[in-house]
Amino acid sequence: MLSIQDMFVFCKKKGFVFPDSEIYGGLAGFWDYGPLGIELKRNIINEWWQRFVHEREDIVGIDGAIITNPKVWEASGHVDHFLDVLVECGKCNYRVKAESLIEDFLGIRAEGLKPEDFDRLIKENKIRCPKCKGEFKKARFLQLMFETSVGPVDGVKSYLRPETAQLIFINFRNVVETSRVKLPFGIAQVGKAFRNEISPRDFLFRAREFEQMEIEYFVHPDRLDECSYFDEVKDMEVNVLTAKMQEAGVKEAKKMRVADLVTERIATKWHAYWIALAYKWFVDLGINPKNLRLREHLHSELAHYAGACIDIEYRFPFGWKEIYGNADRKQFDLQQHSNYSKKELCLYDQATKQKVVPYVAAEPSQGVDRTFLAFLFDAYSYDKKRGNVVLKLHPRLAPIKVAVFPLLSNKPELIKKAREVYTTLKSHFNCFYDQSGSIGRRYARQDEIGTPFCVTIDFDSLKQNDVTVRDRDTTKQTRVKIDDLAGWIGKHLK
Repeated sequence: MLSIQDMFVFCKKKGFVFPDSEIYGGLAGFWDYGPLGIELKRNIINEWWQRFVHEREDIVGIDGAIITNPKVWEASGHVDHFLDVLVECGKCNYRVKAESLIEDFLGIRAEGLKPEDFDRLIKENKIRCPKCKGEFKKARFLQLMFETSVGPVDGVKSYLRPETAQLIFINFRNVVETSRVKLPFGIAQVGKAFRNEISPRDFLFRAREFEQMEIEYFVHPDRLDECSYFDEVKDMEVNVLTAKMQEAGVKEAKKMRVADLVTERIATKWHAYWIALAYKWFVDLGINPKNLRLREHLHSELAHYAGACIDIEYRFPFGWKEIYGNADRKQFDLQQHSNYSKKELCLYDQATKQKVVPYVAAEPSQGVDRTFLAFLFDAYSYDKKRGNVVLKLHPRLAPIKVAVFPLLSNKPELIKKAREVYTTLKSHFNCFYDQSGSIGRRYARQDEIGTPFCVTIDFDSLKQNDVTVRDRDTTKQTRVKIDDLAGWIGKHLK
């Protein structure tokens, strides 16, 4: 099985992701996207925005600031609650996230435990520092937000935002007043977030700078199960690990209908609906359902604002890990910001003639970087017959859609024709031109970076005005007229 280190090597070699500031030794938890990586990342974001914003009439988007008034984070609870537990070696001063230490040594989930719980587990299991075998000091909390100063000299203390969600809540009034939205509706955002992780690890999976794609979906507090779209997803089958199963020691997920999430009171209809949509989005874009599962949060794991939370987890080489989370946030955030700002964040209910604070029935939230990693792992395969890697990304996600080759690099007439075809195609798709090396080697290079189609111009092309189109996954070759080529490729990218 491909390891996370293998994936890092592959990504660096092919130009997907580089260590940040590598010439200066790098900085843990920060990564730079290369020429292929930025294309894949943008394609992921565009597919998400198209599906969940442009194709819906009940979702609008915003793009909030990275640095905002620090009162936002006081109201949201981040100043008091956005903490991780740190343990430090008393001998070599090695610092590690307590949760990671326990999970690595004992193989158990440790999310939500308090410092005294970690102290007890470390003592009972005689866990020593993995670096020097020294004893750990008492566990303690560490604030995860990056502080910054706004303004010259004695500026106002603020923070780099640790999540995108709060920018949606503080813009609620502006969006309602300008967009004329009515309940139920959602507000979407894609953007950077920053967390001062104690132990950034597993390549892109746990970084200090990352990107989120998120929606806050607002409904009437008395209509949590009045989801008019629910019938579209109710019979969909998903792999689920419920809280009860986890408490009973069950580790394997079971198949359930989305409707069962509601009947077993795991989720409301709105909550279940949005989780199902995300699950379907991953599968539609090529993720094998065997590598996906829903995991219901245990009560001890729930954030201070959440009534319920369900993750979509992917089976990485280092275990089942969250790539998407969806919390039922209740009315917590709008009420908090209303109380702190002294501004009403509510809507007028025509039926009852009363003002109501909308209820966040679902918060679809996923990390772009983790999603990026999951798509790469699922697409990566080694073809023994070809003798090279084949990255079987969904064509819509592929960084390069089509590569154009002259059959031979020493024939000016082939090069001229190939350049003409390339010029025509690049106005429609992200294309790549290559005349270096054997045709087999050129095919292999494109296989390795996920290019779905390779177009070859040969001597027949000069006579018949057509080309050979090679399919990445099957290697099947099809003759297509040059005049029809852009339309043919566009059709097969879907």
